[in-house]
Amino acid sequence: MVPIERLTAGAREYRQKSGRPLVTLSYAQGLDGSIAACQGQPLALSGPQALRLTHQLRGAHDAILVGIGTVLADDPQLTVRLVEGENPQPVVLDGRLRTPLDSRLMQHPLRPWIATLEGADPGKVAQLEKLGAVIYPLPAAEPDRVSLLALLEMLAGQGLDSLMVEGGAEVIGAFLSQKLVNLVVLTIAPVFVGGLRATTPGGSVFPSITGGFPRLYEMGCEILGEDLVVWGRLAA
Repeated sequence: MVPIERLTAGAREYRQKSGRPLVTLSYAQGLDGSIAACQGQPLALSGPQALRLTHQLRGAHDAILVGIGTVLADDPQLTVRLVEGENPQPVVLDGRLRTPLDSRLMQHPLRPWIATLEGADPGKVAQLEKLGAVIYPLPAAEPDRVSLLALLEMLAGQGLDSLMVEGGAEVIGAFLSQKLVNLVVLTIAPVFVGGLRATTPGGSVFPSITGGFPRLYEMGCEILGEDLVVWGRLAA
């Protein structure tokens, strides 16, 4: 079984030492690396057992993060439903405040946190806050993109020890390329999709680090139903 408790052990100590929460990257892909058939359209890849694992992972983390692209395409709930457990704090990366007012996150048991850029439209801020969202204006790392370092520091400042990142492709790529991922739990479905892959923004190659490209260690794997789940720590 995926050793969730062992992998996330020491999250508080990590936050206290680094000033950032422990980050787990978890998503599903096909055999060819595709996470969706095309941009902006949801695709269910995980089988029932792997999906249950996803909900177990959610319950083991203090917060869960997706990008605005995932909110617009999937309208996710980001709750723990298939197992017993507490809901993690939902966090959305939304630099231009495009989160729909009628999205399911607005009915989440916890008030969703929306990380946006400094100087966000006051009208949009007021609309989202009226529905219960908490808006966090953060500096930009590049035009129209919230600084991930500033985001993680903000989450740590709120006392969150662990963060689960679910996607989409640009968010996955950004966290990996900036070396901000500690753990990876990857579900591989036995299908070829030929669609959108999890990659760095713009489709560029991950920057090589000393000794090679980002690499997992302390790896493990397990067959869940028809899916292969691979996990491990990401070497810095």
